[in-house]
Amino acid sequence: QEQLVESGGGSVQPGGSLRLSCAGSGLFLEVYSVGWFRQAPGKEREGVACSNNRDGRTYHADSVKGRFLIARDNAKNTVYLQMNSLLPEDTAVYFCAAGWGDYCSSDEFDYWGQGTQVTVSS
Repeated sequence: QEQLVESGGGSVQPGGSLRLSCAGSGLFLEVYSVGWFRQAPGKEREGVACSNNRDGRTYHADSVKGRFLIARDNAKNTVYLQMNSLLPEDTAVYFCAAGWGDYCSSDEFDYWGQGTQVTVSS
C-alpha cells in the first residue's frame, strides 16, 4: 500500500523549533517531487515548502523563508521540514505530499499523508 506517514508535530512556544518527518511506504520518494502543506482552521491549504525531483530546486513560501527548510534523506526514504523561530501564525495541520508536479500547488500532488498538528502558543 502506498502511503506517507508523518511524525514530529506537537506544541511549542513562540520562537521554538520542530522537525517534521514524512516517511514513504510503498513510495520511492526519490523519484517524486515532495512538498509540505498546511491548513489552519477556516483557511485554505497552502504550500509551505516543496522540492522538485527533476531539477533539484526547492521552494519556500515567503511567510516561512529563512525559518523553515525542506530536506530529503533518500537513504531513509524520508522528507523533513525543519521549522525554526516558530510563530503563532504557523499553527496548522501540516501535510506532506508526493507527486509529479513542478509547482508547489496542492493540485500537483497525488499522494498525501494524514496530517500532523503543529501548535505554537505561549
